Amino acid sequence: MSEIIRLEHTRNYLQPGDVSAAMRRWKDYVHRPKRDLWHDYEWGNVHWYCCGNPLDARALLDTVMKAISPQSARELRKTISRFDAVWNLPSPPYDTDRR
Repeated sequence: MSEIIRLEHTRNYLQPGDVSAAMRRWKDYVHRPKRDLWHDYEWGNVHWYCCGNPLDARALLDTVMKAISPQSARELRKTISRFDAVWNLPSPPYDTDRR
């Protein structure tokens, strides 16, 4: 955590709290219903302009993982991988009646 705080204070593309906001934005996004995610994929989301794009947040997390030490990056990657696993869950079958 201290390494992320130091990074936020030394990089011109980060503000204090940006990494935790990106984590929260990505976590909230991947836990949305699949139909909302599909709609966002096809049409975009107008709320991203005011509240932040979760895909940009995920890209920022990748950048941060490259900028910190390998040990800290492993710890951060472990947390992010849980959210990515939710993102990559297969969709349920369309034919649920099995007829």
